[in-house]
Amino acid sequence: MIPLRDDQPRFSTPYVTYFLIGLNSAVFLFESALTPDSFKILLYQFGMVPANITGYLSGAGRLGLVAVLLPALTSMFLHGSWMHVIGNMWFLWIFGDNIEDHLGHFKYLVFYLASGLVAAFAQLLLSPHSRVPTVGASGAIAGVLGAYFVLYPKARVLIWFPIFFFFYLPAWVMLGYWFLMQFVSGAATSMASYSDTRGGVAFWAHVGGFVAGIVLIKLVPERPRRYRYGTW
Repeated sequence: MIPLRDDQPRFSTPYVTYFLIGLNSAVFLFESALTPDSFKILLYQFGMVPANITGYLSGAGRLGLVAVLLPALTSMFLHGSWMHVIGNMWFLWIFGDNIEDHLGHFKYLVFYLASGLVAAFAQLLLSPHSRVPTVGASGAIAGVLGAYFVLYPKARVLIWFPIFFFFYLPAWVMLGYWFLMQFVSGAATSMASYSDTRGGVAFWAHVGGFVAGIVLIKLVPERPRRYRYGTW
């Protein structure tokens, strides 16, 4: 199922959402210009490698604290393929504007980054010895989806089911189904036998980000309504 648009109105311009989409796209264009070897070096330097963090915590790592932890932040702006970045930015385009409208620009940015960090460490907890760099904005965007699930459950989302038809679903159904698929997929990959060097989708980062969004949106205060409606 591919969401095409929602019918939830907003009352302000989502400058931060536009900025995040532009930044992620620009970084991927830079990645695309690199040689395969340089791209691999970039991913291992700025992507989050769980084994580096657990190695540091156990005293067996060779990297310093900043080199170990900074990639949890920088990894949110790296993507592995065109489909990866386009899919993430599409979800951010559809759902991010309403969360930014609710929180205000600065709090929304903090919320986005916090959700991404929680998502990264959720993946760390479930695959602590993986040597594969975890990259992508999916965890942070999952936080946006979790917040949307709480704030606008009855908003209608136009869905395209490839080959078949278009239809509207309540946001809580579409996002609830998305979360369930991430959880089931994460459980399946956890039970399967994977090596520490095999890549794949970081489903637990999606689950962690979504839960973080549900929790954080209840803790972060809404922007003043007089500002939202332009009457201040």
